[in-house]
Amino acid sequence: MAQQVKASHILVKGQGKATEILERIRNGESFEALAKEFSECPSKKKGGDLGYFGRGMMVKEFEKAAFDAEKGSVIGPVKTQFGWHIIKVVDKK
Repeated sequence: MAQQVKASHILVKGQGKATEILERIRNGESFEALAKEFSECPSKKKGGDLGYFGRGMMVKEFEKAAFDAEKGSVIGPVKTQFGWHIIKVVDKK
């Protein structure tokens, strides 16, 4: 079976906003709560949860960041055509 990543994300328009949200997560705020409040992706209803995905299912920059990151880490900001993402790598299999 091909490698898969389970990730959540927060999508915002500006790099500054993304950096601010990442700082809040690093200071102990809930990723899921911040996703519900700020994310511009429909996944925000589920706290940013995107479920499991394999290679070729997400835009290139997002996919590379998610697959390169350690399980349990929160990374970003990652720029794609959709905006700026904060990515939480929940699991890998």
